[in-house]
Amino acid sequence: MILELRGVHRTHGSGAAAVHALRGVTLGVRPGELTAVMGPSGSGKSTLLNLAGGLDRPTEGGVYVEGKLLGDLSKRQLAALRRRSVGYVFQDLNLLASLTAAENVALPLELDGMSVRKARRLAVAALEEVDLADLGPRFPDDMSGGQQQRVAIARALVGDRRLVLADEPTGALDSQTGEAVLRLLRARVDAGAAGVLVTHEARHAGWADRVVFLRDGVVVDTSGPLAQAEELLEPVP
Repeated sequence: MILELRGVHRTHGSGAAAVHALRGVTLGVRPGELTAVMGPSGSGKSTLLNLAGGLDRPTEGGVYVEGKLLGDLSKRQLAALRRRSVGYVFQDLNLLASLTAAENVALPLELDGMSVRKARRLAVAALEEVDLADLGPRFPDDMSGGQQQRVAIARALVGDRRLVLADEPTGALDSQTGEAVLRLLRARVDAGAAGVLVTHEARHAGWADRVVFLRDGVVVDTSGPLAQAEELLEPVP
């Protein structure tokens, strides 16, 4: 199991103002498995990804990546795990405006000690995979939203990432480019990685091996057919 959440709760605030983002979520994702997470706005999808990537800590329960309990790792160990093993496509992209596309993609490799030359070579190859071979020297502010999103995806897939977490990775892309990105994600998973895809579109969830539906921080369905997606995504009256 590459990713495992065991009885995970995440509460923000306390007392009457407490917000229960996740309530006792248990989930495992194996090598070669792509799991889609769906649910209405505020259901806890992004919180789940933040916990899986070690960007946040659970209030209760444990998060494991490749058998390591993230709560037991120091900040330095956690940062190293994220650089080496976890690829994350953020909803707000998190590209560094002062770096070119190629430099943004190469950054996690360089921070992990890889030579600049090798990291840039791998970055250019990753940009080619998302059809941005010519934009390596360009800065994010000089690219469209869709191009920026593809740079963020290239950064998440570069190197030997064992866990790929994607938060609405096709949000700013046209349908054709979005399908190409999902094909890349699927290929990486088929090559042995584990993937978690947060999406609100059933056609994108169709690329996954299974779909987990969240509502109010609780898993309400893990095996229903995609035909039920619209019903499960409806907010509770």
